[in-house]
Order: sequence, then structure tokens, then C-alpha cells
Amino acid sequence: MRGPCEDRGTKPSWRARLTAGRAAVPADVRASEATALARAVTGVVGTTPRTVCGYVPVGTEPGSLDLLDVLVLAGHRVLLPVVTGRAPLDWAEYQGVASLVPGPHRLREPGGDRLGVRAIGLAGVVLVPALAVDRGGVRLGRGAGHYDRSLPLAGPNTALVAVVRDQELVPRLPAEPHDVRMTAALTPGNGLIALPAT
Repeated sequence: MRGPCEDRGTKPSWRARLTAGRAAVPADVRASEATALARAVTGVVGTTPRTVCGYVPVGTEPGSLDLLDVLVLAGHRVLLPVVTGRAPLDWAEYQGVASLVPGPHRLREPGGDRLGVRAIGLAGVVLVPALAVDRGGVRLGRGAGHYDRSLPLAGPNTALVAVVRDQELVPRLPAEPHDVRMTAALTPGNGLIALPAT
């Protein structure tokens, strides 16, 4: 039987396999991985205060609110996405768990002032949710296209970091011309991995 790393397949088939794989991960393993990611994130953003775009994980997505709090406590300004239909993501500042309000698609988002779709251009680092990323920097998302429409607005020197489980950094994914390549992956077991890698 072929594993998820052994054929390119189609994006829908990859999404189905990866989603099923995440659903099978025990809660204690997910919690341990979330803790490891929160510890590793300071190595991604550095110690000089900067603007970082993050996200609030949904369901089995890697990451945690603790990771966001680590960034804030280190002096970074953290922006979170606000979904506005088919437009690129809007952004608002994260000011702690109490500032989050319910959004669409089971998301939690900041309840404060909206900063506009171009606020991603202020970020030195964008932490990008992903189902998988390959060694060439191709990211596979959930298929809604929110990040596909938003990442082109990031600055030319911005680090685009896909946050995935160790097993979700794979040799090769199906790619399309509009895909924005990630510059790195953040995984629980290996921390920050520069991409593209050969």
C-alpha cells in the first residue's frame, strides 16, 4: 500500500489522506507537538521585536494559543487573519485569548480594529497553516484559497513558514502556477527547516 509520500496524487486525494491522518493522532500527541512548536517559534522570529502574522488553530491543526502568547510575551506584535469572503484575508492584532471572537468556518479571530488586507506586508514572518509542505516549498492548504489570495501581498523579504507535523513535510506535492512557495517549515520534532531544500 502506498503511503502519502510515495506518489504525487491530486490535491483532493492528498487532502483526504492528510486530514484522515491528523484525525487519527491521539490528543496527547497533538498536545505534546503543540508544546514543542511553542518552544521552537522563538527560533523562527528571533529576539528583535517585529510583526508576525499567525493563526488560531482549528481542530487538529498544529499550533496553539500558547504559541501566540509566547510571541507576544517576547515583544512581538502578532496579527491574526480575519476571513472576509473571497477577498484576501484581513488582519487584526492579537491581544490575548479574551480578545478573540467567533468567526466563520469555526475560526476564532481578534475582535479589535481591522488593519486591512495589506497589513500582511508589515510582517517579517508569516506563520502559515498547512496540511503539508514539500521540500521545494509547495504548500497544500485546505482548498479555500484564502492564503493563496493573501500571500502575494506579503513583503518580498518576508519569511513564509508553513507549520506542519513532522510527517507532513514531504518530498513532493502537486503544484499549480499560483502557489506561493514557502521559505521554511516549522515542525515539532525538527524545529525550523529552510526550504526549498534539495
